[in-house]
Amino acid sequence: MQGFIIKVNRFKDEDLIVTIITQQNLQILYRFYGARHGVISLGFKIDFEIKKSLNSTIAQLRDVIHLGHPWITDRSRLSLWQQFITLFYPHLKDTEEIDDFYFHLLDHAAQTWHQQNPKRIAIESYVKILKHEGRLHEDFFCFYCEENIEKDISLLRAFLPSHPQCSHRLSVPRKTLRKLYKDESSLFMSDKDVDILWHVLIEGL
Repeated sequence: MQGFIIKVNRFKDEDLIVTIITQQNLQILYRFYGARHGVISLGFKIDFEIKKSLNSTIAQLRDVIHLGHPWITDRSRLSLWQQFITLFYPHLKDTEEIDDFYFHLLDHAAQTWHQQNPKRIAIESYVKILKHEGRLHEDFFCFYCEENIEKDISLLRAFLPSHPQCSHRLSVPRKTLRKLYKDESSLFMSDKDVDILWHVLIEGL
């Protein structure tokens, strides 16, 4: 089985509770500490086995193989990846079953993370998530005053639109968001606009 580690908790000294997103669901597994065990970390894609125990309510994470990516030793890219993937645990933790959309989205993002500014990939991925979940607000009405937004738009968490004067946040051009939502691409966006959307994104999915 393969999956991405989206949360790691220390337990009893060096043991770990590891949450992994797979194609079918979230797996919460116990990882015993041992010198012969390979290092695992937040954001890693791994191949693994699950061993169930009659004496425990939580199964064990066993036979872990790290499936690396070319950017994994790039500290700045890894840091951004970990910030991005951390958002998935609070978003999905109460979901009993998930479809393979989230696994494949992360897999595609990981495969392209080294090809351009990772913040752009994260923003494009988030637009796909909002579309998939039916939460993308393509009609630009202000979250505060409920009036139409005709010029620049400030985004709140979950990319809720607002007037800059209502939310007192940095804004991006209306046409920029319209094109992003339509094409699911950030190639045309300025680095400044990308940074603005990145800071909104990391507030939470």
